[in-house]
Order: sequence, then structure tokens, then C-alpha cells
Amino acid sequence: MEPTVPAAARPVRVLLVGREGCHLCDTARATIERVTAELGVAYEERSIDEDPELREAYAEQIPVTFVDGRQHDYWRVDEARLRAALAVPPPA
Repeated sequence: MEPTVPAAARPVRVLLVGREGCHLCDTARATIERVTAELGVAYEERSIDEDPELREAYAEQIPVTFVDGRQHDYWRVDEARLRAALAVPPPA
């Protein structure tokens, strides 16, 4: 049995940009948490309320999902599409 890498040590492949009190963000977060946990992939979340640059760029699109640094989805997270994106190895 191979040892598992703690989540904190895994490179972050998925970034969720959202805000507190956003029902679409809550739904996206649940999907991302489920998929990343099943696949052993780390994810991170940032709030547009804490980052003026993110707010300027994405205020009308939250939640916004990035995979490997590239914008993947906004408003909704398609679980099958996220799984397909994460099946491809991250760029070197």
C-alpha cells in the first residue's frame, strides 16, 4: 500500500472564486469538495470580498472555477466536466 500525501502537501489544481452568502457558490463548493475528495486532488477557495482584483474581474461571474490555473466554469460547476478536466495530468 502506497502512502498518501496529506492534502496540504498536494499541489492545488482547483480554485474556487466566490463569496459568503452566495447560494451558487455553496452548490459549486459542494460539488468541488466531493469531486476533489474522491480524486485526491487539492482545492483552494478565495473570496472576491477579500481581493479587489478578483472582485473587479469576476464579480458578475461568481462562482468561478479554475483548473490548473485556467478558467474552467462560472456560475455552475458541471461535475462530469470537472472530473474530465482533472483526469488530465496537470501541466509540468
